[in-house]
Amino acid sequence: MKINSKVICGILNVTPDSFSDGGLYLEKEKAVSRAVLMAEEGAKWIDIGGQSSRPFSNPISASEEMNRVIPVLTEVRRKLQNVVISIDTYYPEVAIEAVKAGADVINDITGLRDENMIEVVLRYKKPVVIMHMKGTPSDMQKEPFYEDVVDEIKNFFNEKIKTLNKYGYDDIILDPGIGFGKNLEHNIEIIKNMKIFKSLGYPIMFGPSRKSFIGAISGEKKPEKRVSGTVSACLYCYEFVDIFRVHDVYEINQAFSVFEKLLK
Repeated sequence: MKINSKVICGILNVTPDSFSDGGLYLEKEKAVSRAVLMAEEGAKWIDIGGQSSRPFSNPISASEEMNRVIPVLTEVRRKLQNVVISIDTYYPEVAIEAVKAGADVINDITGLRDENMIEVVLRYKKPVVIMHMKGTPSDMQKEPFYEDVVDEIKNFFNEKIKTLNKYGYDDIILDPGIGFGKNLEHNIEIIKNMKIFKSLGYPIMFGPSRKSFIGAISGEKKPEKRVSGTVSACLYCYEFVDIFRVHDVYEINQAFSVFEKLLK
C-alpha cells in the first residue's frame, strides 16, 4: 500500500465493551454517523471492529462479530467512497465478508496466527496490517515478559514478512501493538525505537490512543481524558509512523497541522 503522507485512521468500535468507547456506536446509525464525522474531521482511513480486544476481554463468535460490523461497513462504504476502510478482525470468515462489503484492508491483531487468514489475504490481495500481540486479549497483560521487546517484535515481523514474501506478496503494514502484551516499560521502549520497525521497509501503523500506558504515566484513570497524552505520543513518533490509529481525529489532525507547519 503506497502512502505518500501521514494518515489519520479513525477508530470505529461497534462493540458494547471496548475499553474507551464501548456501547457508543453499537447501533448502526450512530456508528455510520461517527464514521462520517471522523472523515469530516480529517480521517482518511476508518478502522471498523466488532470485538473488544481490551485486556482480559473474552472473545465472541465470528457470526456475532459479522452481524455487528458488516451492516455498518456496507453503509460506511456507500457514504464514504474516498476513505480507506479496514476491518479489524482475526476471523478469516469475517475478513472475507468485509472485503465483499467493501473493505480495503485487513487489520489482524493476531498477526496472521491463523493460516486461513493468510489464505484470505493472498486470495483477495488486500493490504494486511500485521500487529504484534503476545498472548491473547484475555491473558496478554498477565505479567508480559521479554528479553528484548524491540528485538522480539522485529523478529516477529521479519518472520511474517518472509512468509508472505514466499508467496510473492508484499502489501504489508506493520503495527508493533502498543498495549497488547506489553507493560509500561515495554511500550516506552517500542515508542522510543519506532525507527527500527520503520527500517524494515514497510508502512508503520501506531495505535497509542487513550491507552493505559498514558494513564500510568499521567495518573489519569479515565481513557477519554488521555487525549493530550495520545497527541504527545503521536508527535514523538511522527517521523517514523505512517498511519496513526486514534479515537480523537479532530485533535490529532489539529496537532499535525501545527506541527507540520513548524517543521517547514
